[in-house]
Amino acid sequence: MKPYEPTAKTIKYVFIFAIFIFLCCKKKTVQDNRLPNDDFSQNSIEAISLLGDTLFTPKALPSKTLDHYKKTKARYLKNPKNVENLIWYGRRAAYLDHFQKAIGIYSEGIRQFPKEPRFYRHRGHRYISTRQYGNAIEDFEKAVALVEGKPDEIEPDGIPNARNIPISSLQGNIWYHLGLAHYLKGDLEKSLLAFRNRKNTNTYDDNWVSGGHWLYMILKRMGKDKEAEEAIAMVNTDMDIIENTNYHKMCLFYKGILTEENIRPKSDGSSSDDVFLYGLGNWYLYQKKDTLSAKRLFKTLLDKGNRYSFAYLAAESDWKHHFRE
Repeated sequence: MKPYEPTAKTIKYVFIFAIFIFLCCKKKTVQDNRLPNDDFSQNSIEAISLLGDTLFTPKALPSKTLDHYKKTKARYLKNPKNVENLIWYGRRAAYLDHFQKAIGIYSEGIRQFPKEPRFYRHRGHRYISTRQYGNAIEDFEKAVALVEGKPDEIEPDGIPNARNIPISSLQGNIWYHLGLAHYLKGDLEKSLLAFRNRKNTNTYDDNWVSGGHWLYMILKRMGKDKEAEEAIAMVNTDMDIIENTNYHKMCLFYKGILTEENIRPKSDGSSSDDVFLYGLGNWYLYQKKDTLSAKRLFKTLLDKGNRYSFAYLAAESDWKHHFRE
């Protein structure tokens, strides 16, 4: 019998099939860092931006962050009625940008522990992420009532800074996020009140510059120039800044110690530029009365920034209320 000799056409099909198998295997390795479908819905909607953009859950997830989530979930499943397990389960889900799941976890925590202020504080934060500012304000106001008259407590970081020193407190974060939520809704008076209340919880220099940045912008927008200068009067170049270097630089810029050249962002899509893009754009609005330059900076931020950073949310809100044609 004559030995079989494959035709050119057969060889072509075998080659195509081999490539198909290779690509399937390669795709599987990429998907190994995805959460199983029974954990998170794939391609689900996390939020609708104020400009009408649909924000979906991410498909590929960072391995280290995902590992932290899985370990936290395992602890929660062993003891689902433990307050700390519930809080960290929600926090780890939120760090994966799965905000709707985090909101659901915190809501379960509130159902079980309605007088635990941390659930309202964290759910309010994720209501901000998902542009539900009214709901966020309600949660933070409940948290304020629950902590009234109680001693403050340090809030541990989910992603520690370089020195592994937590710089924020529970009450400080409640007031900070409440002030931010009011700012994003355009209520400067209530935002100002919240940020001023937050000053009572400032312990580290980082707290002074982060709060000072927002207070300065709010007061300048309200035409209270003298109070704006007073809000950042204590900011100086010798401060011990652990992580809020961008807020520190913006405050030094407001004081005239740094120039625009010192803080001008590279506009390369780095989320660290968001603070500079928004702060500088805002400065052009109230200091220079230069709407075109402000609009250009905000547009760069909205095109390239982190869609969940506070600076991005502020630019998004301003764009909707002042710039959208």
